[in-house]
Amino acid sequence: QVQLVESGGGLVQPGGSLRLSCAVSGITLNLSFYIMTWYRQSPGNQRELVAEISTERGTVYADSVKGRFTISRDGATNTVYLQMNSLKPEDTAVYICRAKRGGLLYWGQGTQVTVSS
Repeated sequence: QVQLVESGGGLVQPGGSLRLSCAVSGITLNLSFYIMTWYRQSPGNQRELVAEISTERGTVYADSVKGRFTISRDGATNTVYLQMNSLKPEDTAVYICRAKRGGLLYWGQGTQVTVSS
């Protein structure tokens, strides 16, 4: 079955950087056929879209992360990345990867990112 496994989270000081990875397995089509999205969720808040990449629309970012975060994908390794720079305390959340194709949705378990001094 399709599985998504996130990694790369951790504790970082404000202004620092992290790169998250989302390894996708069990898919029968190239990663480019999926809409890949990073979401985040913090306690008391709704899950919000952070960044998305697709063949149809290219890349999309939440206003709060534009210019700081970059989403990319590697079809050879079926991995999606989220490069996060200039991190702020308000970026603290669990970051979750999602794959979408048609009506099918696949979610990872998430990786914790904590931005604190």
